[in-house]
Amino acid sequence: MTDATPVIEIHNLHKAYGTLEVIKGVDITAHRGDVISLIGSSGSGKSTILRCINLLEDSQQGDIIFKGEPVRWRGEGLGRHPADPKQVMRIRTNLSMVFQQFNLWAHLTILENVMEAPVTVLGRDRAEAEKAARAYLDKVGIGDKCDAWPAQLSGGQQQRAAIARALAMEPEALLFDEPTSALDPELEQEVVRVIKDLAAEGRTMMIVTHDMRMAADVSDHVIFLHQGLVEEEGPPDALFGQPKSERLQQFLSSTMAA
Repeated sequence: MTDATPVIEIHNLHKAYGTLEVIKGVDITAHRGDVISLIGSSGSGKSTILRCINLLEDSQQGDIIFKGEPVRWRGEGLGRHPADPKQVMRIRTNLSMVFQQFNLWAHLTILENVMEAPVTVLGRDRAEAEKAARAYLDKVGIGDKCDAWPAQLSGGQQQRAAIARALAMEPEALLFDEPTSALDPELEQEVVRVIKDLAAEGRTMMIVTHDMRMAADVSDHVIFLHQGLVEEEGPPDALFGQPKSERLQQFLSSTMAA
């Protein structure tokens, strides 16, 4: 991959659940170092797009291309599935996803949570993985919580542990699915600070968020989704400062007032 090759490309993506089509032909391109935020009301398809990119959901039409390599498919429509399990694993390990509900393993310490995938999926040496895991936990500000269990941490600390776990895979891009929506405002800011630091490092990120301030602060590009389509997109200054779409104006008016 050259620097000009996008890390993630989706073209004409369609996703349906039975007869309900939730993504109706979406195009998104993320180059190395891009931070792209997906915004929109509940049900607009934001999280579904992330899950399709990470191949956690099967899409029915369109191309998903990772570092210039198209996902290979078999079947059509609702019967379409990835054709190569090894390709799926390779893409997933390079697109680390951070979920709304943390998804930490309750029976492992925070350090073990961060070490687990590098050891079991990537085959890393345990001592090397532990050293890296401690460094990533320091990076997100909870290095002192290595030996704690997930239940002993606040929501903000658990989410930061989940981010450290994602970073430990040393992915090409990070996918955040509403990373702060399960947190109260004070704990939310802990996580926002970490995401801002990662953006400042030039990491490639795609963020589904309800936090318009964070989207404005960290993004290079913002995409507003409405009813499964891109209603409007552009740099944050333009999208938040001079929205063209009447639907986006309504959305921002209600969101900013909340």
